[in-house]
Amino acid sequence: MGVLDGKVAIVTGGARGIGRGIARALAAEGARVAIPDLRPADEVVREIGQGQAFSSRCDVRDSAQVDAFVAETVARFGTVDVLVNNAMAARVGVPLEVQDDAAIELALMTGPAATLYFMRACHPHLVGGGRVINLRSGSEAQGMAGYSAYVAAKAAIGGITRVAAREWGRQGITVNAVAPFVLSEAAQAQFEKVPGQLEEIYAQLSLPRTGDAEKDVGRAVVYLAGPDAGYVTGCTLMVDGGASFFS
Repeated sequence: MGVLDGKVAIVTGGARGIGRGIARALAAEGARVAIPDLRPADEVVREIGQGQAFSSRCDVRDSAQVDAFVAETVARFGTVDVLVNNAMAARVGVPLEVQDDAAIELALMTGPAATLYFMRACHPHLVGGGRVINLRSGSEAQGMAGYSAYVAAKAAIGGITRVAAREWGRQGITVNAVAPFVLSEAAQAQFEKVPGQLEEIYAQLSLPRTGDAEKDVGRAVVYLAGPDAGYVTGCTLMVDGGASFFS
């Protein structure tokens, strides 16, 4: 028996990295998982098991595709109980003054805009006990140089999380966030461009290691999606080894 038996979860961008770890952790607790992603998610669907998961190509920047994916999830699994807004793309390591329109649009459309699209589409199904978990970043608090569009997008997601927690609490929906530190493929590639940067990060951590997408971040999401977090809303859970703190 899992704490999420009978629940249906959408994990955006679940084909790899943090999203994949979250999808696996939710499924391990009994949830059926729907994965919208531009990349094929066949491998993670096989890992979870046919019948317990499915994936479909979805560009989260397109509200019509988001609406269609949510409708497909409801048609297959009956409802949506848990929404995890994980998917986001951004160009980092670029000074603010040379950020072009495409880079700014990419971060904002895959971040806060997509988060709003999925929350809006899932809302009717979440009323009466649903859970929303959004992904933020410790880079908001750190003000990391070269991350202006990324930080703007993540900070906006933090604001959306707080507002939705206020608006939707009386409807039985909790809205929280996690801020993880995991060496995804994209993060690893970025750190390799700046020798010594990863070592500097480890030196600042209270728990000097890389987080595990499934065992650390995924289990934190399971907590926020499960019965033990029924009285928790509007909060951000830092899952980054003590790299940053939000007051």
